[in-house]
Amino acid sequence: MSASQTGLLAGLLLALAAILGGFNGFLLALVLGALGWLVGAVVSGQLDLSGLLAGRGRG
Repeated sequence: MSASQTGLLAGLLLALAAILGGFNGFLLALVLGALGWLVGAVVSGQLDLSGLLAGRGRG
């Protein structure tokens, strides 16, 4: 299992543990799952956010 898949699974499990049931629970699980995948993809090197996080610089 890759780091992005592990992150996705962790995000989904945390969402289910935090709130159970209803449409709001579904949305929270979806958002936390996507966030978990994003963190896992960055950690494993599949996604590079250096362009977004780097400043424009001076002058």
